[in-house]
Amino acid sequence: MDEMEMSINLKAIRLAWVYSVLFLLVWIGYDWIKMGAFNGIAFILMTSQEVIYWTVQLFLKWKLGKDEE
Repeated sequence: MDEMEMSINLKAIRLAWVYSVLFLLVWIGYDWIKMGAFNGIAFILMTSQEVIYWTVQLFLKWKLGKDEE
């Protein structure tokens, strides 16, 4: 896979991630406002997705920084 193809794939993955986070956020807000209920499953999906994303990002930055030394 060349650099351009990798860049395109990363942008597509990032946009898909943003879409799913926004979709889950709207779903949680809709349930909260219209039904007066908290959607626990959507909240768990959204927060676990965020935690995994930031954890992997921090780990990879740490690992790449460690390799440069």
